[in-house]
Amino acid sequence: MKQYFSSIQKTITIAGMAILLLTVSGCKKYLDINTDPNRPTKPSIGGLLATTTHNTAVNVFRIGNISSYYVQYLASPNSSSPTDIYDRVDFSGTWRNIYDVMADIYDMEQLARELNSSAHLGMSKILMAINLSLVTNMWGDAPFTEALSGTDLSPKYDNAQELYNRCLTLLDEGIAELRKTPTVTMTPATDFFHGPTLASATAWNSTARIYWIRTAFAIKARLLNQVSKTPGYNATNVLSAVDSAYTSAAQEARVTIFPVRNPWATVARNQASLVLDGWLSSNFVNAMNGTTFGFSDPRLPRLTNLTRFNDYRGTRNGAGRVGTGTTNDECYLVLAGYYSGDASPLFVATWEEVKLIEAEAALRSGARTRAYTAYLAGIRANMDKIGVAAADRDVYLARPQIAVGEANLTLADIFREKYKALFLHPVTYDDARRFNFAYTNFQLPLNAILNAPIRRVDYPSSELSLNSGNAKSVPSLLDRLWWDQ
Repeated sequence: MKQYFSSIQKTITIAGMAILLLTVSGCKKYLDINTDPNRPTKPSIGGLLATTTHNTAVNVFRIGNISSYYVQYLASPNSSSPTDIYDRVDFSGTWRNIYDVMADIYDMEQLARELNSSAHLGMSKILMAINLSLVTNMWGDAPFTEALSGTDLSPKYDNAQELYNRCLTLLDEGIAELRKTPTVTMTPATDFFHGPTLASATAWNSTARIYWIRTAFAIKARLLNQVSKTPGYNATNVLSAVDSAYTSAAQEARVTIFPVRNPWATVARNQASLVLDGWLSSNFVNAMNGTTFGFSDPRLPRLTNLTRFNDYRGTRNGAGRVGTGTTNDECYLVLAGYYSGDASPLFVATWEEVKLIEAEAALRSGARTRAYTAYLAGIRANMDKIGVAAADRDVYLARPQIAVGEANLTLADIFREKYKALFLHPVTYDDARRFNFAYTNFQLPLNAILNAPIRRVDYPSSELSLNSGNAKSVPSLLDRLWWDQ
């Protein structure tokens, strides 16, 4: 899809340049060079790994910056904002960005085969599965099998369920490749997920390579759990994937090096500069400040600001701001927030997600003791991560509404706590659809165009114009994807 989605053939600085930039200046932007078709330039495999790991995490942000309005983490400061009220929005830019990254991953896979690098081949398959799942979970059917080689300017649309199965196959293939002894020396600094802090290829092989395998199993558990509303759901298979996924937060797939800053920090800086952005929804704030459940969540001060009234207030989706937007009447993403600081980690998959997937699958399978233990561990992991004081954490975990006991644990308990723990992550939009948006006090936006929560997004205008022979029309944004029936 490089030629279809991009008139520019991307190349990356050589791996040595990548390392130099990482060492000297944090992480400068890798060069995008217009290539002469008569003098093709082949990027280095290290440069491709650096750009695809970094940009995969940024794609998680890009989808999260859409889905966060649908699950009501965020709300627009302007009344009847299209994203707030479920209007059709053109996400051509996000679509293009994801496919550009998948094109680079495709290049890395081809180069890995040429070099006989099992490690790079395995990572490319896992990265492709992550990005492809972002596409199909938002849009459903999408181009893939004909989309990335650059030979077809109007690639066909593949069936969404087939794409889902392809993601699982890619993960299994990636795991198999990474279990092989690497034949090409790795440069840890080019692996933005698991390698930046490692000093040698030997350290990468013994540590990061194993973490990549665990990341693949974490994503596999996520995808297997995603089909909970279908006849094909198998809790045993979910738990099997969980067993091979993360065993601590140290193993998570996250990016901590940026050309300038974490993209959520850009949102926070926009707001700080009075370019209104990153306003928290009243639904999320009320779930955390005691309004909805009668007790406050100690994570809230780690995420946002106190208002000028010395409390926490959100903005109702669709309603817009109550004041001028400049007087601190409501809560926003702030630079002091755990997820929205300049150097905040950008998470792809996390330990707490794995534990809460485990809790759900175990509960569905009847393993209540395992479910309850995992449920509490998921909450604890997230609180420890974002810096909640141990005493405050323990008070929260001891509350009767949280410490319900294994006999009384419900799916609603797990979905509530997962919604809180995975703040801003797009997987919560998948969860909301699986849960039919049955969160306590969740309400439609003011002036909503639809009479129920939005279930998908429209295809971008770029598709309707550039690939009109294959692009599918979306009759309604209430139309459910195959796993959301």
